[in-house]
Amino acid sequence: MQEWISARAVEIAAVLFSLAYLYFSIRQQILLWPMGIISAVLYMAVFYQSKFYADMGLNGYYLVVSVYGWIHWRRAGKEGAVLPVSRITAPTAVVLGLLTLAGFLGIGWILDRFTDSPIPYWDALTTAASFAATWMLARKILEHWIVWIFADAISIGLYLYRGLYPTLVLFAVYTTMAIIGYLEWKKTISKENSTAAS
Repeated sequence: MQEWISARAVEIAAVLFSLAYLYFSIRQQILLWPMGIISAVLYMAVFYQSKFYADMGLNGYYLVVSVYGWIHWRRAGKEGAVLPVSRITAPTAVVLGLLTLAGFLGIGWILDRFTDSPIPYWDALTTAASFAATWMLARKILEHWIVWIFADAISIGLYLYRGLYPTLVLFAVYTTMAIIGYLEWKKTISKENSTAAS
């Protein structure tokens, strides 16, 4: 058991920081961003070793967006307000949907042609959806949770296939917590709407 833990120490640490990221995300606390930065760096190493190149690149993106989200949320806090939860608009949904589709096809083609990825298009699908969801989180858009539910549920099967069992457990938790996060953020919007109406 000790040998198994020691062989997966980086992955286990990444799981723990990712759980902290998820907890602070649901609570809408700015600490989610430094937790996200640390987990992204650790997962870049894990996915490189597992040949999940799109997921490795995705975590590089998480790193950048975590810095952006941290700055964006802090700026709102300095102005004396908490960044409110918003709903996605139809034009934003269309543009984001088209960009996600283009990302899926482009990443899948690159992985299929130029890497030894065993499941290029599945890897590309979760990567493209995760790009969209992370940007939506940085903008505090409620529907990012729905995108995460979709991406995390598919990821469970991918990590089972590659034998990344601690990460599989993490993504099972992610899927459940994304449902909880959606319901919690939705309550926040309801409270904000009722306060604005009174």
